[in-house]
Amino acid sequence: MKKSIIITLIAALGIVNMANAQQDPQYTHYMLNTIVVNPAFAGAGNVLSVSALHRSQWIGLDGAPKTQTVSIESPLTERLGAGLSVVNDDIGEGTVQQTSFDFAFSYTIPASREGSLAFGLNVGGDLMNVDFTQLVNYGVEPNLPNIDSKFSPNVGLGVYYYQEKFFAGVSVPSLLETEHFDNSSDGTSFLAKDRMTYYLISGYRYEINQNLVLQPGFLVRAVSGGPVQVDLTANMTFNDKFSFGAAYRLDSAVSALFGVKFAEKFLVGLAYDVETSTLGSTQFNDGSFEVFLRYDFINRINRRNVSGRFY
Repeated sequence: MKKSIIITLIAALGIVNMANAQQDPQYTHYMLNTIVVNPAFAGAGNVLSVSALHRSQWIGLDGAPKTQTVSIESPLTERLGAGLSVVNDDIGEGTVQQTSFDFAFSYTIPASREGSLAFGLNVGGDLMNVDFTQLVNYGVEPNLPNIDSKFSPNVGLGVYYYQEKFFAGVSVPSLLETEHFDNSSDGTSFLAKDRMTYYLISGYRYEINQNLVLQPGFLVRAVSGGPVQVDLTANMTFNDKFSFGAAYRLDSAVSALFGVKFAEKFLVGLAYDVETSTLGSTQFNDGSFEVFLRYDFINRINRRNVSGRFY
């Protein structure tokens, strides 16, 4: 009975979120998935990379959010970089589904003796589907019109500074606040609006000794009409092959992270979140889980002796 109530609340909150402020999905592996939030990162890793991520939010709750991302990015010349990212977000097992695709372009200039500054632009769009009839499965009977394959264009900007041991970036991956509005025959109306989300990301690489590296970092995400989200992360990397870490999302979750790299080309990352919010304390979910995969094609372009990727 209580689980059904929680599920109904999640479904209702999904409607409220759609009606007021569409927000980007959240990731625990934000350090590995940087191109999704900042187009200026394209090419900063200095290799051609293909990545994929899957996140299951609130495991054990029917209709809880699930997110998948696929991205590819590479330097093109000493100063130009490019990438493509596709993000699919699903809430309520098909009730709300949004697929975003963005082409990212970056231009990098020397900013100091040790660092580089990249300017990024992303262009693309979103496809949104909302099927309110699915909420009947969760005990909700809304009288709202569906949204079928609604397309909205997207443009975003980012700036990314990096050197061998430090990076920082600011970005707004979606500048267009598109409104989705439908009228039904009985006069019912529904309004969903995509709002700008602002990101600040930074990290530092501290070499404790020849085999051990500490990599702290943070991500701040802010959207108008919603609370500011802060993620703090610290990873320890051994022999550039194994990493163990912990993360804290303020007033929301604590996380454990693990990563392993094979033959300097293939990286596997795992993360598990335990909720510290009210939803988590109700013990009606088993946390959230992420898996991240990346393969690097070693074709380095001479971009000075700096790297914008620590993981």
